[in-house]
Amino acid sequence: MVRVKAPATSANMGPGFDCMGIALNIFNTVEAQIIPEGLEIETYGRDAGLIENDDTNLIYRAMKKVFTMTGYSPAGLKITSYNEIPVARGLGSSAASTAAGLLLANALAGEKLGLDEIIKLGTEIEGHPDNIVPALIGGMTLSYAMDTSAVGYVKMDFPDKMRMIVMVPDFMLSTSKSREVLPSRVDIKDAVFNVSRAALMVAALTSNKPELLKYAVEDRLHQPYRGKLIPGMEEIFATAYNAGARGVFLSGSGSTLIALVDADERGFLPALKNFLAEKSLNWELKYVNVSRQGAARIQ
Repeated sequence: MVRVKAPATSANMGPGFDCMGIALNIFNTVEAQIIPEGLEIETYGRDAGLIENDDTNLIYRAMKKVFTMTGYSPAGLKITSYNEIPVARGLGSSAASTAAGLLLANALAGEKLGLDEIIKLGTEIEGHPDNIVPALIGGMTLSYAMDTSAVGYVKMDFPDKMRMIVMVPDFMLSTSKSREVLPSRVDIKDAVFNVSRAALMVAALTSNKPELLKYAVEDRLHQPYRGKLIPGMEEIFATAYNAGARGVFLSGSGSTLIALVDADERGFLPALKNFLAEKSLNWELKYVNVSRQGAARIQ
């Protein structure tokens, strides 16, 4: 039996649309073992009832990609997943499943694929690298297409004196739905705005200037459009800043929001809980740190 632990991820981080992402210390643990015949899939934990337990399962589909590429063909396969990552909330549950499936299959096939090949396969499955790259290598990453056959990336240090609070609402938002609301064209001024903010994000985090994060997380490519699908998002942003957040952004395509706070910040969580209670909003709030390591085999 092979076991893999894969982290949640948050993509975009405001202006880094489809290229910037960060791994979080929320994990799914997945086991795979060879059986005499057939396919058995069991899922436990968070949102387990929403996961397909047949050949459409994303972990299995990722594994099949590796089996095809390596020429390995197991007699039968049993997959067991223990999930902590919420589904369809913008926290990279699909990327975690893909990463776990790729590593599990590669281990069963004799470790024939290198990391770059696995990242390429994962990007093909996911459609873009912003979630899959941090899911596989951990930390905060910037990803880019080197050419038509490869994905490049840079892994950056995230400040030790900062952590995040995930604000997870009680409703899901599919990636397909959140992409439907995006415009097919953007104004050049909005494109320039995002380029400047993405560059500022990197500068603020790497040069220890958290006071710049409020401006660095600003975005004109996706958040103004997706925010309309999340009731009260602008008011929650304002409340988060008043409570001490350094920056607030929509996680991936939503519906989760993430606040960047100083590691010693103590007043943020109570303030947000009180606000949400007053508005009768059933959101889950949780402190998280960066997962420095991506998906990996465990004993």
